[in-house]
Amino acid sequence: MTISYLDPHLVFAWQAAHSLARGAPAPVRDRGGFRVDTGSEKEARRWVFPRLCDGLREVAHEVKAPRHYLKLCGTDEALRSVLPERWQMQPANYFMTTMVTAAATKSLPDGYAMELQRDGAVVRACVLAPGGELAASGHAAETAEAFVYDRIETAVEHRRKGLGIALMAALGAAKASAASVPLLVASEDGRGLYAGLGWRVLAPFATAVIAED
Repeated sequence: MTISYLDPHLVFAWQAAHSLARGAPAPVRDRGGFRVDTGSEKEARRWVFPRLCDGLREVAHEVKAPRHYLKLCGTDEALRSVLPERWQMQPANYFMTTMVTAAATKSLPDGYAMELQRDGAVVRACVLAPGGELAASGHAAETAEAFVYDRIETAVEHRRKGLGIALMAALGAAKASAASVPLLVASEDGRGLYAGLGWRVLAPFATAVIAED
């Protein structure tokens, strides 16, 4: 069943592992949510809130600089309702988990090859096409509390060949602890893929940003 908010402890665990997967600073608690001082070219800072609260409203009215992101475990309508006009809504996403044990390694189409690279708690999987170009890639990061899948991407010309499923299986096989909860944030398109693999939506995940002028 989809709910309109999530356990803050679970959201913090997701953000901590997500930051690890992307080489970003660890999240800190801020006004009922979690702030990451990303400092990247795309994103200066983000806040993730498990639910609507006065702290989210305060941040939304206080922040005026571009490349700042607000994320809510809730609907687009709920987030939009508390934002000043300068915030722009982004495409909807979904916070998901699964109870399904990681599938065995999936075979790839003829000529494709899987490569895995591990750097501490972070794993990167790449599928190379017969010509050697990158056909698909994905990342995962594990902490004591969460195993987060991130940036599962397949090039347009290589889609519908099972590469995404193979990536998920390869990354899932790297999960070391039975205690870490599998989590991911899916796009509208990705939600169907993950649902077919036994994942379920915990909550919608709304995002707004102050874009560059």
